[in-house]
Amino acid sequence: MAGIATLAAVGLVGTVVVWGGSSALERASGRLAKHYGLPRLIQGAILAAVGSSAPEIASTIISTIRYGEFELGVGVIVGSAVFNILVIPALSALLSDGTLDTGRDVVYKEAQFYMLSVAALFLVFALAVIYYPTDGVGLQGSVTRPLAVSLLALYGLYVFVQYLEVSDADVGRISLDRRGLLFEWALLLGGIGLIIAGVEGLVFAAVGLGEAFGTPSFLWGLTVVAAATSLPDALISVTAARIDEPAVSLGNVLGSNVFDLLVAVPAGVVLAGATPVSFAAAVPMMAFLVVATIILFTLARTGMEITDREAWAMLVLYGGFVGWLLLESVGLLGVI
Repeated sequence: MAGIATLAAVGLVGTVVVWGGSSALERASGRLAKHYGLPRLIQGAILAAVGSSAPEIASTIISTIRYGEFELGVGVIVGSAVFNILVIPALSALLSDGTLDTGRDVVYKEAQFYMLSVAALFLVFALAVIYYPTDGVGLQGSVTRPLAVSLLALYGLYVFVQYLEVSDADVGRISLDRRGLLFEWALLLGGIGLIIAGVEGLVFAAVGLGEAFGTPSFLWGLTVVAAATSLPDALISVTAARIDEPAVSLGNVLGSNVFDLLVAVPAGVVLAGATPVSFAAAVPMMAFLVVATIILFTLARTGMEITDREAWAMLVLYGGFVGWLLLESVGLLGVI
């Protein structure tokens, strides 16, 4: 029990460190976006989203290279994506004044590219099993560097599309002197550093708790670590919603998920080389992510807003997701 208590304490400290880093990152990313004159949607979709995704990319790299558990990293990514699209928009709607307006830019551009990202990752896992099968229980495959690079190339297309938005936009800027600009960049990088340090503790705790309870570590990644690493996204999105900036709120969520699926997942593969993955474990996780994505897209499209009632429904669905994983962890279900 002492070991479990220690692991829980490490996870808690890691969560606090991630929260502190995300606070610094949120402040710096907003100031830098205004200095460089980025549109508010682009601020959420790229600058804030990439910065707040530092926990996810760190979890994938650390779990793959240091612990040899690529599926733990994937579990964190998928669990974080589910948390982002069900919990964060729901909290943003409930904590803002009235409903959360979604807007056509978010629904017809960000959401649809995010759905493409989900399909691309699912396809990569399928191609790994078909063309690079490995021995093991169930369908096993090896995700190679070329497959991982294909996801990075798709993210390059996403960045190019966003660049066109920036180049065509005419927005006002705030002026920061050299000292102020250096301070904001230092704050941004320092926040990311704290996030990475906190994630190290979270991954260590997930691996240890998995061994202590005799459960797959990726189940802990899907729930506890995923929720903890999603704190930067939650902070930025809820804050944006409360100051009546729904485009930043949802743009950050979807942009962060696109980054997680197309950059954070393949990052560990690119650095570590060909990495095995269980298609049997990946399919149920990806299937639920697809369902959650369709639900978010549907609710965001109806009336171009998310109401309080819809927000509560999204929270209930996430509760069902956590309940399913709890049943998996105690052996009452064997879907994963």
